[in-house]
Amino acid sequence: MEMFADHAMGMLTTVGVMAVVFGLLALAMKRAAIVQAMHGMRGEFATNLGMAIINLILLAPLFTLSQGTLHGLLGAPASFVAFWDGMNELLVLVLAILVYDFVAYWRHRLEHHPLLWRIHATHHADTQLHWLSLLRKHPLAHFLAMALDLTLLLLLGFPAWAVGLASLIRSFWGYFIHADVPWTLGLAGRWLMSPAAHRLHHIRDEELMGSNYANTVTLWDRLFGTYVDPAPYLGCETGIAEGTRGLLGELARPWEKRYRRSAKAAAEHKAVA
Repeated sequence: MEMFADHAMGMLTTVGVMAVVFGLLALAMKRAAIVQAMHGMRGEFATNLGMAIINLILLAPLFTLSQGTLHGLLGAPASFVAFWDGMNELLVLVLAILVYDFVAYWRHRLEHHPLLWRIHATHHADTQLHWLSLLRKHPLAHFLAMALDLTLLLLLGFPAWAVGLASLIRSFWGYFIHADVPWTLGLAGRWLMSPAAHRLHHIRDEELMGSNYANTVTLWDRLFGTYVDPAPYLGCETGIAEGTRGLLGELARPWEKRYRRSAKAAAEHKAVA
């Protein structure tokens, strides 16, 4: 239990630090409008915080044990493990981030299929996108990410330090790209996913929502044809047609009849095709 208590404290500390960092950023960007902005997002912020507490603290023991069991079954060949030992550490880290983002890209893209959208819709429901929107994930979606995203890194035998550091960098970048700032990052935005590019992924438009799936780099979206330049869509409206929910509503969302119907229709369409 002490391990899980330490984990909970670590998560609370991380969220607290992010709250200070992005709170100061919001104050610098919005200035006098900060009070109005906070008032408009208070309901969704509370829902997101509730989801974070459920996923990162209350269900953390279950998720951690399940993840450990799943990942424990993945053993990399000794030759793979040894391969990384003599390589430049910066190159190893960059490759770890790219591999991590590759798996997360496809997991995220699959979550937009009708069969999995029911567990992913919660993440898209915020109408006032902000840094804590990163943690607005249904427990089923959170578990899916924990189970899949590290698999290829482990199968390739990446060193633990590279996996840990890549996870830390991607986590911070995830908070950053959900922040309510209209930044495209200029030239760097060609290679790094920007807040503007990720906001476009959250746009309230089902066609454009199918773009910019990656978390950290634009490489995989560009390679697989899903990158869209965010410049024409700065400050776009976010959310989904199904609407936002409170905490209990989001937890119950996957079992709404609309999602069962859409998944069944998708399966029937695929069978006909």
